[in-house]
Amino acid sequence: MRGRSTASRAFHFLRHIRTIDRESAMKFQRHSAIRELIANSLVSNQDELRRKLRRRGFEVTQATLSRDIHELRLSKGPGGYVLPSSSNGASAALTDDSAPSVAEMVEGFGLEVRQAMNQVVVRTTMGGAQPVAAALDRASWPEVVGTIAGDDTVLVICLDPRRAGDVEARLRTILES
Repeated sequence: MRGRSTASRAFHFLRHIRTIDRESAMKFQRHSAIRELIANSLVSNQDELRRKLRRRGFEVTQATLSRDIHELRLSKGPGGYVLPSSSNGASAALTDDSAPSVAEMVEGFGLEVRQAMNQVVVRTTMGGAQPVAAALDRASWPEVVGTIAGDDTVLVICLDPRRAGDVEARLRTILES
């Protein structure tokens, strides 16, 4: 009887250790994903970071994300989250001063993309339409004639319905990645 009890305790202990190892591995992978997202794209708030992590397969609560941000020593400036300063004192996220790409803007602000005839409507978070429209204008996609932006909606005007379908597919791929 005593042997079973010891074996049972040992089994549960080992299972507990494996769970801790799995959780540590997931945390390491999540931290790596957060570092990569912050280094390679504009992340202006926790909800945006949570959505980007979800697209990469990490479902996290706000509390977990706050802990991760604290543990990674991320700071938040006018341009969003940045990684801790490197040895020369410059932040890794601030070294690239080129304008954000369409992908960065759609990933950061985009919510929905729909085609309407020769037009594509991009719904964004409040205040996100202007940066998305500006990025599309800078990108000079040949299918796009122009953009009009409100507070949370961008109207992308294309040459014809076929090209609007191409633009919608391209933006949807970005949004769902």
